[in-house]
Amino acid sequence: MNNKVTYKGKSMMWSYVLLLKTRELAHYLVEKRKTIDFSHPHYAVERQDSEDVRQKILSISYTDWKKMGFSKGTLYYMKENAKDEKPFTLNAHVRERLEMWEVC
Repeated sequence: MNNKVTYKGKSMMWSYVLLLKTRELAHYLVEKRKTIDFSHPHYAVERQDSEDVRQKILSISYTDWKKMGFSKGTLYYMKENAKDEKPFTLNAHVRERLEMWEVC
């Protein structure tokens, strides 16, 4: 919800766009507006759990992960999520270090 999107020519956070769209719906329901459009702005979800990311997480040893400054618990839960077929997200600092591990 904190991601920004361009709406009506301005850069806004999704939470504010939802407020505006809710207001538009209310105006439509009390007949202050004749039409309503929920197709704009388009919401795109960026997935972080690609097969490559899953395989990278599963291949990292606990020793290498500890050298990068993370706890065993963090990697344990990342590996559990990577084993499942369910979608998951990574914190920004974890994602950055995971990308650094790829370079090493």
